[in-house]
Amino acid sequence: MTMKVLYGTGPEDIKGYDTERLRGEFLITDLFAPDAVKFTYTHVDRLLIGGAVPVAKSLTFGSGAEIGTPHLLSAREMGIANLGGSGTVIVDGHGFTLQNRDVLYVGRGAREITVASQSADAPARYYMNSVPAGADLPHRLIPRQEARPLELGDARRSNRRRLAMYIHPEVAPSCLLLMGITDLADGSIWNTMPPHLHERRMEAYCYFDMAAEDRIIHLMGRPEETRHLVVADGEAVLSPAWSIHMGAGTGPYAFVWGMTGENQEYNDVTPVAVAELK
Repeated sequence: MTMKVLYGTGPEDIKGYDTERLRGEFLITDLFAPDAVKFTYTHVDRLLIGGAVPVAKSLTFGSGAEIGTPHLLSAREMGIANLGGSGTVIVDGHGFTLQNRDVLYVGRGAREITVASQSADAPARYYMNSVPAGADLPHRLIPRQEARPLELGDARRSNRRRLAMYIHPEVAPSCLLLMGITDLADGSIWNTMPPHLHERRMEAYCYFDMAAEDRIIHLMGRPEETRHLVVADGEAVLSPAWSIHMGAGTGPYAFVWGMTGENQEYNDVTPVAVAELK
């Protein structure tokens, strides 16, 4: 297991960032590597973002040495989304089978996690979000069919999409983590429209199910002074509370969204009119 650390920045800081610095602070490009577990620790609400792709062998992690606790989840909860082929996740001896688009909630206190794929030809691709937690809640598998769907957007505006809530008070409770998956309808390219801010929560996106040649143009920054990131399949974007987040793709795509902060009120947002963006 490896772990990179990002310290977070404010809106005034990014005024002078070039492309390399902006990508270094907000874009995680090396999440998924064969037979490796990779985490990035960000001081933006102390979110951990992780990726694991077990191909030739199972992968075990759980040490808290990198974050100063006995175990990685001694004081944290975690969501694990399978974005690849069928696989299994074992949490302290308790096994769960995850199909594509299933999500596992792992409660605070878990000691050891082992991830595996059912086939090396179609390996599982595990994407993880972990945040500090102040309550003990049971582990729970949320299959794709048990997620709560919301149909959003307008085909005429090219932003028709289906948002599925997995780790959410109305589906599977957690302490502070929210997690779900959004799919764009055929012919739509824009996500999260209209853009918005949520001052009391940060968010992270992991874009996936993209062709190798396609890219997402992810807009971020303050509404009056936006910036952009060009994002490939399997890359994740950090979105601090002070930043908008919206994007358009050159081809079909989906994304996992994860949030944490002061509350779990999904509608605690401040919309920003597109006409106000600069």
